Amino acid sequence: MSSTPIKVLFSAGDAAWPAYRKALPKAFAQHNLDVDLARDHAPGTVDYIVAAPNGPVRDFTPYTRCKAVLNLWAGVEDIAPNRTLTQPLARMVDPGLTAGMVEWVVAHTLRHHMGIDLHIHGQDGQWRDHVPPLAQDRPVTILGLGELGTACAQALAQLGFPVTGWSRTAKSIDNVTCLSGDEGLTPALQDAEIVVLLLPLTDATENILNAQTLALLADGAFVINPGRGPLIDDGALLAALDRNIAHATLDVFRTEPLPADHPFWAHPQVTVTPHIASATRPETSALCIADNIARGEAGRPFAHLVDRARGY
Repeated sequence: MSSTPIKVLFSAGDAAWPAYRKALPKAFAQHNLDVDLARDHAPGTVDYIVAAPNGPVRDFTPYTRCKAVLNLWAGVEDIAPNRTLTQPLARMVDPGLTAGMVEWVVAHTLRHHMGIDLHIHGQDGQWRDHVPPLAQDRPVTILGLGELGTACAQALAQLGFPVTGWSRTAKSIDNVTCLSGDEGLTPALQDAEIVVLLLPLTDATENILNAQTLALLADGAFVINPGRGPLIDDGALLAALDRNIAHATLDVFRTEPLPADHPFWAHPQVTVTPHIASATRPETSALCIADNIARGEAGRPFAHLVDRARGY
């Protein structure tokens, strides 16, 4: 390790600083890292930047000594295209974020699978003897098989759902039917009854659910999007809600906060949640940051590096 403190610049929104100011030093200590953590290091002295797209650093050019930029968020579409960012960029892969996403996806999948809304909103004296199918009879498709998509696919498969996963490149996951590439998208969506979107946002994935692909889903299908808002063509989804889509549960949107006059708010077949499907937890994400800095200081490859060509 270096004989002088490693200078780490924290560049994220003001609201994040108090929690990370406590969590990061504890994580550094676990890795025996001597770190000088601050929000105001001179650019030429900084060894690592812990960054969020809403942080103050937008021009990375002056950080000539910086060995890596460690993204605080799971998504990198708001930081990776920055032309001044020539340093290695690492995605946040946080076990707390993954666990939270699994819980949210499983909860809303079971909500729609079991028809829970029918009983919550049906307390009107009418006896409704709706019996849901078993999980084994409800095909689920997950678009995106990265860290989050894979974890959600495995959790749903363990509950007995027949799970199909689709990704841009080929993957292999136990108990999950894995399809990939342009040729795999149609069979992945064909007759799916629940579709979960967990893709990164790239030019290739924007509007991946559109009029054509939404029409492939089974009649009465459910769409669950905790991934990225622009993965769905909003107008096409609204039209499909009158055709073959029973309900859409949406956690992410093209504009956030979702404007008060957006039709999603008032639509009876849409559930809006305010981008809370999962979040980076300081206690667990700090350990991921410390691990990557320890890797860099030991001359080992950084974990979860972003492929700039792919955008994730």
